[in-house]
Amino acid sequence: MQSSASRSVLKAALWDMDGTIVDTEPYWIEAEHDLVAAHGGQWSHAQAMQLVGQSLMLSAGILQEAGVRLERREIIDTLTAHVISQVRRAVPWRPGARELLDALHTAGIRCALVTMSEGPLAREIVSSLPKPYFEFLVTGDTVTQGKPHPEAYLTAVDLLRQQDPHLTLHECVALEDSVPGVAAAVASGVVTIAIPHLVPLPQDPRHAQWDTLHGRTVADLEELVALRHEFPDATFGLEDAATGSQPSV
Repeated sequence: MQSSASRSVLKAALWDMDGTIVDTEPYWIEAEHDLVAAHGGQWSHAQAMQLVGQSLMLSAGILQEAGVRLERREIIDTLTAHVISQVRRAVPWRPGARELLDALHTAGIRCALVTMSEGPLAREIVSSLPKPYFEFLVTGDTVTQGKPHPEAYLTAVDLLRQQDPHLTLHECVALEDSVPGVAAAVASGVVTIAIPHLVPLPQDPRHAQWDTLHGRTVADLEELVALRHEFPDATFGLEDAATGSQPSV
């Protein structure tokens, strides 16, 4: 007889974009450097790393502190325009992301994009994909509080529930690469998988951690979500983070 832990309860995957699906962070950092330099300032790699995964409005404020003499809205528009122009030349896909998206699509698992990038860039990336993988997009310009606040993820779950009122947080998995993103997903209550990219992520028993999406399957997601469904108070130990094995309870 099949156990409840081995049965799939995965209903939805909530995807971060920058750093998780696409490696656009170098484009953002280049845009930040150019903008600060144009206003006579200097922008270090360490400063750039502080903005990874943050809301654009918060990032714009930090760039103002670095000497950029523009309104926050102007800063956001300038940065976004630069990144869009670069994406149109080459979309820097992250390893395994498109393959896992396609596998989820084939399996009938709903997917949503949850990103702090704004609509124009998110739509540019999504239009580069071969299939309509995402049911909807939650972008930085559609929420009032950016990551690490959980609003974006809670909004996504609410939208999913419009078609499936019985959907629960433990039937959703979030895939994130940054400290603010992981914090937002964990705070929302969805099962969270951290896939570190540019910025190391501390081990945390509240989320699983994978080195890469390369080679990962729908079954890997199903296992984590099914286990969280069976053991709601479970935590992810260090071995679980690396292997996706059963959490400690």
